[in-house]
Amino acid sequence: MHMKKQKIFIAVVLAVVVSGGVGFYGGMKYQSGKAPAASLDQQARFVGSGTSFGGATGATRGIRTVGGGLTTGEVLAKDDKSLTIKLRDGGSKIIFFTPETPVTQTTSASREEVAVGKTVTVVGIANPDGSVTASSIQLSPEFLRGSVRQ
Repeated sequence: MHMKKQKIFIAVVLAVVVSGGVGFYGGMKYQSGKAPAASLDQQARFVGSGTSFGGATGATRGIRTVGGGLTTGEVLAKDDKSLTIKLRDGGSKIIFFTPETPVTQTTSASREEVAVGKTVTVVGIANPDGSVTASSIQLSPEFLRGSVRQ
C-alpha cells in the first residue's frame, strides 16, 4: 500500500512539473510574438521625448536610429512624398512617406502640419541609399525642440 501511494505522489509531482514547463514555454512563445512591435513603439516614443539611447540600439551622434530607421531633426524641406531633415551633426536625411504614413503629436496631426523649421521624429525602414521610408512621423512639442541630447 505504501508503494502505491509513493507512485501516485511521484506521478502527480511529475505531472505538475511537466505542466508548469509547458505553460512557461507557451507563455514565452506568446510574449515573444508581442514584444517587437511594442518595443519599437516604446523606443520611438523614448527618442521622441528627447532622451538618447545607449550604443546598443544603434544611436549615433546627431541621428537616432533603431535598425537604421528612427531619425530626429528639423525639417529643412518638404514635398508631397518626402522630407529632408537636418541632423544635429549638421548633416541631413531624406525621409519618404505615403498618404498612409501616420503623422502624430500629443494629439493626431496631419501631413500639412509638418513644415520647414518643425522638429520631427521619424520611424521607418532605412533604404540602401541612406534615406528612410517612414512608417510614422511624430511632431515634437515646442518645449522639446532643440533639447534632443547627443
